Amino acid sequence: MATSSTGGAAGEYGSSMRKFKLVFLGEQSVGKTSLITRFMYDTFDVNYQATIGIDFLSKTMYLDDRTVRLQLWDTAGQERFRSLIPSYIRDSSVAIIVYDVTNRDSFKATSKWVEDVRAERGSEVIIALVGNKTDMTDQRVVSTEEGEQRAKEYENVMFVETSAKAGHNVKNLFKKIAQALPGMDEHAADGIASHQTIDVSAQATEEKSSSCQC
Repeated sequence: MATSSTGGAAGEYGSSMRKFKLVFLGEQSVGKTSLITRFMYDTFDVNYQATIGIDFLSKTMYLDDRTVRLQLWDTAGQERFRSLIPSYIRDSSVAIIVYDVTNRDSFKATSKWVEDVRAERGSEVIIALVGNKTDMTDQRVVSTEEGEQRAKEYENVMFVETSAKAGHNVKNLFKKIAQALPGMDEHAADGIASHQTIDVSAQATEEKSSSCQC
């Protein structure tokens, strides 16, 4: 289980580095870790390993006039780790709630995750509802329309469908989140609103701080 060390990061990157905490939530095996791995390293591990506790990763995104640091907190889906999660939601900027489009129970559980996030953060957090595993077309049981409708019911929740395995829409998910971050609209003239200034591949740098290979 990883611990945060934001003090060192602040000294390394200086006060100009905007940092945003993104916490990934959802039931076990919906693909939270796989989405993060696809975004960070553009890879997919076919051998599933459940996350133990909380795993921390971070990635720099380069914008026209500055850089932002995304701190990605990957939470375990197992019930025995649930008591840890509220403390990680508490100071987050973004909550990404993931469900598996081939698993209706994981979709139903998103209601509780949204409630948990709003209980801790109220309206001071961006919430993204993410339907993962769209590559498994023949096993899909939750339609795109159902996901869109659920996001509308929650109010002020963005909705994206992804496939961590195929890499479909993963970069777009993080672009949408980056655009919605506090202060991002201050520099719309720099091209952020046109989806053009966020480099999540060639220029982006990664680092991982974790005591487990989850």
